[in-house]
Amino acid sequence: MAYLSLEKIEELKIKANEIRQSLIEMLVEAGSGHTAGSLGMVDIFTLFYFHVLRHDPVNPLWEDRDRLILSHGHICPGLYATMAHAGYFPIAELKTLRKLGSRLQGHPHREFLPFMETSSGPLGSGLSQAVGMAIALRIDGKDGSSLSSSERFIYCCVSDGELDEGNSWEAIMLAGKYKLRNLIVIVDRNYIQIEGDTENVLPLEPLTDKWRAFNWHVFQVAGHDFKKINEKIELAKESNEGPTVIIAHTIPGKGVKEFENNYKWHGKTPNKKEGEMAINELKAESEKLQNEK
Repeated sequence: MAYLSLEKIEELKIKANEIRQSLIEMLVEAGSGHTAGSLGMVDIFTLFYFHVLRHDPVNPLWEDRDRLILSHGHICPGLYATMAHAGYFPIAELKTLRKLGSRLQGHPHREFLPFMETSSGPLGSGLSQAVGMAIALRIDGKDGSSLSSSERFIYCCVSDGELDEGNSWEAIMLAGKYKLRNLIVIVDRNYIQIEGDTENVLPLEPLTDKWRAFNWHVFQVAGHDFKKINEKIELAKESNEGPTVIIAHTIPGKGVKEFENNYKWHGKTPNKKEGEMAINELKAESEKLQNEK
């Protein structure tokens, strides 16, 4: 198990705060982009790129890397900011988000960013892509199903809202059938989508029962608890019987009180004044974390 020390957890908290500050700055500069979901997933992205993933920013197409698929591509500002801080490209480039000629499009475009595993936009397709990759690794003997194989994992982040899509459940059914042990899905369970609360738009509950019915291992976890999330990922990696889904209960807009748990910030971008307010709040939290370290 990849042990996560208390010291490392404190480092991850500080890094996530820095990433959130960069995220607010890039959204304000762009004048468009998705705020709530991007902020809400920063802790999970931070855990992956600074602890969990087998990856190399200097050699992003390293053949033996793990792969992280972002299915809900509209929250790519959170992933862009994390990858920049991890060394994939200069942090200064974040302020080109959504600008003409920028590599950082409003949804990830792999032609411009080869280190992004997929292009994304239409919701519900990322999980199917991840299933295909997991099957390909099995065919190549690289899914850890035999003692002689090199073990690589496919991680896929999906929104709860995109589980409204029928093709998501086709992928879930296929992965269950083939018992893809090297596939681990993270559900960004923040209960919001662009038109309101998920349970009002198209109820998803009982969500855990649905995944289990398709032969998945299911965990639920607080989406901002680095220790608990890491424990669930490690348990998933140790499983030999099939795919795993971790339903992570995240707070949309995490880190900025005015943005938190408000579906109106799903696709809304802070203006300059709101951005200054948000960054000041994050800086205050950063000072607190540094003092507690």
